[in-house]
Amino acid sequence: MEISFKYKKRKINFKVKKCGLFGRVCGLMFRRRESALALLLFDFKKPRKFEIHSFFCPVFLAVWLDDKDRIIEKRVVQPWQISISPKKKFCKLIEIPLNTKYKKLLHLSSRVRKV
Repeated sequence: MEISFKYKKRKINFKVKKCGLFGRVCGLMFRRRESALALLLFDFKKPRKFEIHSFFCPVFLAVWLDDKDRIIEKRVVQPWQISISPKKKFCKLIEIPLNTKYKKLLHLSSRVRKV
């Protein structure tokens, strides 16, 4: 599946793996940094606000989007964080592993709040 969103007046397109129920539970858990090959998309029908954690996860960039695919918030998430959530409700969450494969997307992580 392909997703696009606007960032600094530019439209960014990339392929993501849409997560089902099992994918939502696991996310990037138990994956090594370099072997985590998928950008994971968590798509929710209604805007919601809840917390995620980074137990057993590599470092990743979390990008929260609203219902119009605009960025609400983005953060570099370090392993073993108990509670990470944006300030506003969101409809989509994208987890991007920060490895060499996704180096092109690293420009998104500049000036983001590290957790």
